[in-house]
Amino acid sequence: MNPDKKIIIDDLLERVNGSPFLLVVEYTGMTVPEFSELRSRLSDNGAECHVAKNTYMKKALAEAGLPDTGDQLTGQTAFVTGAEDVAAAAKVLKSFEKEFKKPTIKIGILDGAVLDEAQVKAIAELPSREVMLAMLLGTINAPASKLVRTINEPGSSLARLLQAKFNPEG
Repeated sequence: MNPDKKIIIDDLLERVNGSPFLLVVEYTGMTVPEFSELRSRLSDNGAECHVAKNTYMKKALAEAGLPDTGDQLTGQTAFVTGAEDVAAAAKVLKSFEKEFKKPTIKIGILDGAVLDEAQVKAIAELPSREVMLAMLLGTINAPASKLVRTINEPGSSLARLLQAKFNPEG
């Protein structure tokens, strides 16, 4: 194999292994300013968009031990990877597609599973990571809060009763 090709494939392999997700989009018909805007929006959400030859990406995915997605890696494809939040990247792609009618989401790979376009768009509907963590914290705290209120209620009732008895005006 040509050493230059090996360097490119190794770089793609590093990106794929360093990201918990990979989203594949077809960017046919996008202008350079639109593509730059997409990259900027993805960057603001901790994701990156890269263009590489499909054959190079197929080899990188095979070396990474990820599922074969060869039938989807056709045409002008770009690859989105990120450090952590797949929902944020999917939201950017979905809103960008709605706004500009491109790029088209083809597939995604999340935790070794291949996701179709509908599944990636469903991930885009999820709340942000911060909101989900807040919801989880609220769920975890709810039983403890209820327990504290239950324990405090007899004392509170007694205090209200005494206040009504000894201070009837207010």
